[in-house]
Amino acid sequence: MLILMQLPVHCKALIRSAGIIRTCGRSAGFGKPVDSLAGNVYTVKMSGIRKTGGFDMANKDNNEKNRKLTAAEQARLDHFEEISGEMEAQGYKKTDLTIGIVSANVFSILFAIPVAAAGLALFFAFNKAGSIHFGTRVHYYLLLVLFLVLVVVHELIHGISWAAFTEHHFKDIEFGFMKEYLTPYCTCKVPLAKGPYIFGALMPLIVLGIIPMIISILSGSFYLLVLGILMTVAAGGDIMLTWNILRYKSSAGDIVYFDHPTQAGSVVFEQ
Repeated sequence: MLILMQLPVHCKALIRSAGIIRTCGRSAGFGKPVDSLAGNVYTVKMSGIRKTGGFDMANKDNNEKNRKLTAAEQARLDHFEEISGEMEAQGYKKTDLTIGIVSANVFSILFAIPVAAAGLALFFAFNKAGSIHFGTRVHYYLLLVLFLVLVVVHELIHGISWAAFTEHHFKDIEFGFMKEYLTPYCTCKVPLAKGPYIFGALMPLIVLGIIPMIISILSGSFYLLVLGILMTVAAGGDIMLTWNILRYKSSAGDIVYFDHPTQAGSVVFEQ
């Protein structure tokens, strides 16, 4: 399952770090904090976020796995377990590469700092006379509307990218919404090879994050830069789960990645 990070509630800190005085986020009525980060110290790793004081990340991730599923989610999980069982019966070894959604959200929040710093540095390196003026109040509202639209587009890009590699195309793709975390997601109902899985996982980052940032740097549009930064940070979970796949080493001749329907990330089957 690929998820869009709970970014909106943290827009305030991100946009302030980008030098914008006005803020967006909680007042817009969408997104909620996963937990207060105040007083906690974290060790950040691409494979996860380990608590070193105050905040029990492991417990949060375990609670997430035990959350109550909707009827549609339970049906997807039953389908996943049925195919998993068939593959294991055929001799495939199963390895879980899923990540905690709470951990992924915290990673994305911390990821915002270097992304914003790099984006701003490149922007002003190429636009020495550039301005951080963000426009009128209408522009702030427009940014929020664009973000909401791109939330949907983000998941659609995952689905379209994966569907290109499946037998039944878009019929093998499903979408959902985790109300506990206010998090939309996309999932693929069939196993994929490594390349196609990663391609689908990273396409929203490229299309909605990296490309807009490059265009903003070349055109001098600070507004587009901020939007690109927001969508890059929103893909933090996709980056985290992709890194888990890349760091997984296997000498198996037959290996596929099966997107988990209720948890972020995939399960590897190999023989």
